[in-house]
Amino acid sequence: MLALAAIPLGLRVRCWDVSADAPAACVSELLVGDFGDEPTLARFAAGLLAATFEFENIPAGLARAIAARVATRPGPLALETGQDRIAEKTLLARLGVPVHAFACIDSMADLDAAIEGVVGLPCVIKTRRMGYDGKGQGVARTRDEAVALVHTLGGNGLIAERFVPFERELSMICVRGATGEVRTYPLIENRHAGGILRVSRAPAKGVSAQVGAAAANYAKRILDALEYVGVLTIEFFETREGLLANEIAPRVHNSGHWTIEGAVTSQFENHVRAVAGLPLGACDARESSAMVNLIGEIPPREAVLAIPGARLHLYDKPPRPGRKVGHVTITADACADLDAAVEAVRKLPGATG
Repeated sequence: MLALAAIPLGLRVRCWDVSADAPAACVSELLVGDFGDEPTLARFAAGLLAATFEFENIPAGLARAIAARVATRPGPLALETGQDRIAEKTLLARLGVPVHAFACIDSMADLDAAIEGVVGLPCVIKTRRMGYDGKGQGVARTRDEAVALVHTLGGNGLIAERFVPFERELSMICVRGATGEVRTYPLIENRHAGGILRVSRAPAKGVSAQVGAAAANYAKRILDALEYVGVLTIEFFETREGLLANEIAPRVHNSGHWTIEGAVTSQFENHVRAVAGLPLGACDARESSAMVNLIGEIPPREAVLAIPGARLHLYDKPPRPGRKVGHVTITADACADLDAAVEAVRKLPGATG
């Protein structure tokens, strides 16, 4: 989707992936090779205006190696911070962005200290690194459950977090340009099932001006602290006391896919603009929008496109259980009843859950 956004701007894209089946091959030059391969690195960096990444689980050393050869936006610091939940939470706390209590777990002594003096019970225990769509984490309601979960997750390199009874999850997509200009999209309401994002709606309903301004302020603090260039996403818990930052993603984000049709400038175009040093585009929502993920199955195209206002985006990925293979976006200006259209999509194969 980043490559698709670059084409109308007159930019050609080169992608590097370890798999020859990468969907980017459809819309860009694709280099295939191990991320530690020096000749592939040299070929990738040669002649580039700038480099970026679309997910945070690439080796930080690779990002530093690319940054030594070509402008890399965002920089390696953002990637390293986003890869480690302790580093991430520590940064947020230092910047005055509200976070729930957390502790590093590398031993059973660490676990006991965390439960007794920091996070309490119930708590959430996660791997510090990796983990996606609910993987590498769990909720412990007793010490015995916490001990079992720590063993299951490897015994060390973990983070324990206080369990937060939140009202809903909100996310903010934000972008910082090469000149330091910051723009934010409206807050998005997200609904998950089985640890996987199912539906996003934007702008989120019932968000006060105070909450929206607070989220935008937190976004600017984070972007400026990391000297960030590109799109970044912050996931929040909305509680009775206000927003708590759960995590950041140094990249374009699944909850922002609605921006392709639903915003003046999509998150993908704004990321490309920022990385290329171009002026940023407006982040206003055109209308109320929704995005429904397609997971594990691809519904018949005819069934999707028969729903008023539905726009289908497939990723050229073979379906398998739990895999995101596409999404459907719906905008209020294209259908008489947005809620009804969303529910119609949700009844299709791959969109349930």
